[in-house]
Amino acid sequence: MVAWNCTPNNLLATSRHQVMAIPILCIVAIFIQAMFAEGAVKLGASLKPSASGQQQSWQSPGKNFSFGFHPSGNRGLYVVGIRFANINDSTLVWTAGFNGGIEVGEGGSFTLQNDGKLVLSNGTQIFWQKNTSNLGVASADMQDDGNFVLQNSSSGTVWDIFTNPTDSLVVNQNLIVNQSLRSGLYTFAMQPSGNFTLSWNNNVTYLNEGTPLATTATLTGQGIFKLSNSSNDSIWWARSIDYSYSSTAVRRMKLESNGNLRSYRWDTDLGTWQRVWSAVEDQCKVYGWCGNFGVCVYNDTDPYCECPSADFDRLDPNDATKGCRRQQDIAQCSNNQSMVRLNNTEFFSYPADYKLNSEIFTLAFQDCWQNCLKNPSCTASTIMADGAGTCRMRTNEFTSAYQTASISSTSYVKVCGSGRPLTPPPPYVRIVNKFTAIEIALAVIATVIGLVTIHICLWWICCRQNPRFRFRDSPAVYAPLDYASGAPVQFSYRDLLHCTKNFTEKVGSGGFGTVYKGELSNEVMVAVKRLEGIEQGEKQFRMEVASISSTHHLNLVRLIGFCSEGRHRLLVYEFRKNSSLDTFLFTSSEQAKALDWDTRFKIAFGTAKSIAYLHEECRDCIVHCDIKPENILLDENFNARVSDFGLSKLIHARAHRNISLSSVRGTRGYLAPEWLANLPITSNSDVYSYGMVLLEIVSGRRNFDILASERKRFSIWAFEEYERGNIINIIDDKLGTNLNIDQIQRVIEISFWCIQEQPFQRPSMGKVVQMLEGVLPMEKPPAPKHLESLQNDSSSSTSQTATSILTNSDPQTSPFTINDVLPANSSIYLAETLSGGR
Repeated sequence: MVAWNCTPNNLLATSRHQVMAIPILCIVAIFIQAMFAEGAVKLGASLKPSASGQQQSWQSPGKNFSFGFHPSGNRGLYVVGIRFANINDSTLVWTAGFNGGIEVGEGGSFTLQNDGKLVLSNGTQIFWQKNTSNLGVASADMQDDGNFVLQNSSSGTVWDIFTNPTDSLVVNQNLIVNQSLRSGLYTFAMQPSGNFTLSWNNNVTYLNEGTPLATTATLTGQGIFKLSNSSNDSIWWARSIDYSYSSTAVRRMKLESNGNLRSYRWDTDLGTWQRVWSAVEDQCKVYGWCGNFGVCVYNDTDPYCECPSADFDRLDPNDATKGCRRQQDIAQCSNNQSMVRLNNTEFFSYPADYKLNSEIFTLAFQDCWQNCLKNPSCTASTIMADGAGTCRMRTNEFTSAYQTASISSTSYVKVCGSGRPLTPPPPYVRIVNKFTAIEIALAVIATVIGLVTIHICLWWICCRQNPRFRFRDSPAVYAPLDYASGAPVQFSYRDLLHCTKNFTEKVGSGGFGTVYKGELSNEVMVAVKRLEGIEQGEKQFRMEVASISSTHHLNLVRLIGFCSEGRHRLLVYEFRKNSSLDTFLFTSSEQAKALDWDTRFKIAFGTAKSIAYLHEECRDCIVHCDIKPENILLDENFNARVSDFGLSKLIHARAHRNISLSSVRGTRGYLAPEWLANLPITSNSDVYSYGMVLLEIVSGRRNFDILASERKRFSIWAFEEYERGNIINIIDDKLGTNLNIDQIQRVIEISFWCIQEQPFQRPSMGKVVQMLEGVLPMEKPPAPKHLESLQNDSSSSTSQTATSILTNSDPQTSPFTINDVLPANSSIYLAETLSGGR
């Protein structure tokens, strides 16, 4: 008897004559083995839920995903869908049916019928099906990328879940134009315009972002949510907070029931999903999250929903997001209505929610709510804090609002009767109602006087000899609550004289004034800057201080307060323990050893992110004009904190690239060529200064130092060494040998791109951040030719320098397109540059 090894490889190696002798049973065995291979699903296959917990499933070949039934959370009910099979988690990334899937009992089944139709049923009742019969379906395949595909006999796709998603996306799953995710009343979709949108009830769009020509949205393995064009080129992206994490991490993106689009990464150590990105950072800005008449507010950290006044009840006492309803319908009290005031509140003003033809107009503050009260169709109104007194009257059936201290608008909601605000009455009213108001007032006053007297006596007896408890001259104008609110605190000049000991401890100076160390009455250390040459009036100065204080970033120094009395203009900043970057770069080797290369790169990266934020992300874009190591402060963990921002001039976001500044302030060695040539000053001038700082971080030397052996400025010599391939000669000797040479070379090349003579050759700070991250490709930088002209600036005039800057530049050598860095009216910009105009 011949023993046959029935494997495909052995059969292929069998001769033509031997094949004739292969037993029929062997061929059948191979056929059966192929039909039950991982991932392959034959016609007629079926899945059923199991109460034992051991659920049947169709797994992908690499066991990354599985298709099967899972408990829904309601006892005895199950949903069918796809989950990650390689982690211990039951989260579904696709379900048969939206909003978490269609529930069936233990008698349910999911079947790929012999005619090619997918059916979810419970006995004889069909709950969900895909009518793919008569389309030539031959089999199904659960693939390793998470796609479940119905295939014909030629392995062509008849139907798949990637083109029919529910509420989630997995890595590298494409969402194309006119496809969408849905969760409850919310929809996430790619639009033909190239933007992606988040919308409520298919008629209110509360997020609309993207870029023209985009056709596909994708979540990458690096945690980047990107938009691509028809050529599959990435043209817009948003990075998660862990985008540099391993590209093999398990990730998913989901449109959640609260209307927010978020991406998650599986943390294998904690065994949980970590949220790493949200499309809407402020949950309260998701339209309709709190339901009809719901008001979204914040506690210390988290958003929650409440009703606008005590005249409303929750629709669902156990779920505040279901909204509220009036205790009495206003249609039943037409002659007894009032408006309840909601401070710091704004009803959402999407166009679809308002009658723009007549219901949005300019009114006096009082007229806004009075007109709503008189209008039978008006349910609520908002007087906008836009300076024009715009009144928005809410006439639609659905009303959604947001309340926070940062909103200065005031809103009103119509109720029956006199209206009852949410603030409860003081507790003592309920127990002392037998007393008169005068008796209550006298009792309260007597109690307060008694407590103050006791406090003073105790201080006099116990603490008056202790200097820590002596009364100080400065009033208690600063408290932790002031700091937490973000509003700048106003100090008197006498307060700051006292806290700085008459400005005796100087800690630094710059282009805008001198900095002194101080201590507030609550023992908080501060840095007080006395501004010099500030000519703004009182109102303009206060407006600029308000703008600076509203600018918040992890790598920016926090402004605590200010002083504006007569000619005195002072700013009060938080104090940073480790002083500024220059004290470590350009001092003794012992102190410089604290800055190893990883620390220096962290400082360079943090500085770049803060400048990019000033230029591109904050509400009023700011050109710094004095980027240098002295203005990069270091906290106790050597994190970079940029200071002195916003002191030159605030530039409007639409024109900040081509509006010149009237006051020239900066530091020699860090000034861009356009300063010296009397040309327009833009955000690209900061890029030049940052490039010089970047070179100093690598070398540990001032960029304008003259090398005795070469008789050249260090920055000129450094580029020559870079051209020769002698990168190691540029690196600071104090860094030792534990270096990341590839990263250092990239940083050096970025610095040379930043200090190009022509502003449009320099990358924006946003691109600098991407270059430092290594996500933006970069070519070899050309020689910054103006450095040589600066070396011999005694032999050239200002106009000659301007001409040299223009004629020696070749835009073709830049890896960045001119459209990336030139303003929209670039022809005007170049004309001004050629004429030397400001």
